[in-house]
Amino acid sequence: MRIHFIAVGGAAMHNLAIALHKKGYNVTGSDDEIFEPSRSRLDKYGLLPKNYGWFPDEINSDIDIIILGMHARIDNPELVRAQEMNLKIYSYPEYLFEQTKNKKRIVIGGSHGKTTITSMIMHVLRTAGKGFDYMVGANIKGFDTMVNLEEKNDIAVFEGDEYLSSPIDLTPKFHWYKPHVAILTGIAWDHINVFPTFDNYVDQFEIFVKSIHPNGKLFWFGEDKNLEKISTSNSEITAIAYNKYEYSTDSDGEIIVDFSGKSYKMSVFGDHNMQNINAARYACLEAGIDEESFWSAIQSFEGAAKRLQLVKENKDSVFYIDFAHAPSKLKATINALKQKYPERNLIACIELHTFSSLQSNFIPQYRDTMQNADTAIVYYSHEVLMHKRLPELSEDFVKESFGGNVMIFTDTDKLQDFLKNQSFLKTNLLMMSSGNFNGIDFAKFAETIIL
Repeated sequence: MRIHFIAVGGAAMHNLAIALHKKGYNVTGSDDEIFEPSRSRLDKYGLLPKNYGWFPDEINSDIDIIILGMHARIDNPELVRAQEMNLKIYSYPEYLFEQTKNKKRIVIGGSHGKTTITSMIMHVLRTAGKGFDYMVGANIKGFDTMVNLEEKNDIAVFEGDEYLSSPIDLTPKFHWYKPHVAILTGIAWDHINVFPTFDNYVDQFEIFVKSIHPNGKLFWFGEDKNLEKISTSNSEITAIAYNKYEYSTDSDGEIIVDFSGKSYKMSVFGDHNMQNINAARYACLEAGIDEESFWSAIQSFEGAAKRLQLVKENKDSVFYIDFAHAPSKLKATINALKQKYPERNLIACIELHTFSSLQSNFIPQYRDTMQNADTAIVYYSHEVLMHKRLPELSEDFVKESFGGNVMIFTDTDKLQDFLKNQSFLKTNLLMMSSGNFNGIDFAKFAETIIL
């Protein structure tokens, strides 16, 4: 089987390419630019294209399947050539389903928390010695790749993203997976460039619920009113609400959960993670893991990359980074740190980096999301606005939209200088973005502020 990837450098695409290479397929790929860590990882497996660019002359009848990434444009010359030749073209979620259509699929969807819950399930299954296929949207400790596909496995665990599948496949990714077990964490409007109204966005989750396999199960967060409405839209499945798993905090500030007369110490914290743990617990029970094995394994789960990831700490301060960029994620992450360290001040910084977060008709959704931070900072880059071909944003408009005493920065050097001049005595720092604040090396930066 020969498979060619158009836009192989994407986060999911290069991981799928590696997984299929490991499975014994003949894999090639092309792209006009490939950044780290995709570049090094493709090179490690001999899959890095010799030259960057698009080469339609290399698209020929020897290719069995084309897998098309979102980075490619609809007029991509390799894509046009493949269409002219009537080659079979898949998006990567469509091909993930093709690879796992005879397996039990567990899919985690929702506007927030899906990467963390997927990672929790993966961690528990691996700790229990159970083999499984997977796709997750972050690097997870103990896993070499973000995608794994093996013939011997009978379970597949997928993070179910609601964004579009490819330039020629406008299906939300999670509609392809047709799960036997599904989790929905909550609905908070996102991707407004694709779903221009909230109702249109909610519709995608209802379609997902209706795609669940007959006699399947849906576990949904019980405090979400939108999920409550759509959870009954598929009469052929069992829908079960879940909530935060109750926990306590010991004298050292450690999070403790109790099950069947035993106490288990968690490595993650915050109400939202106790919700995530309970969702993961339900999925793992469906995968054949017993309760005691679940609680024993979840203790050692330390989180996914950039999901409340600890950068540095001392006796007076901690510095965390997080992927939070949507309003609900921002609020939950700030609240988690305030819950864990109620006696410390919190400096919280959010970078507006995604297409939605930089839109003037979306930014008011952030109102009051940072009110629990002692110092609230919003950063955005004029260069990113230009790159995304978006209109300029007024600093006064952003400040007014967020509400409260937020500070606005549009220069990364000035932001770093401000933070370096703060006292971090009994003060924590939280920096949140799907980017990196225009190139901040967080590990090096931590050395300058937390001694």
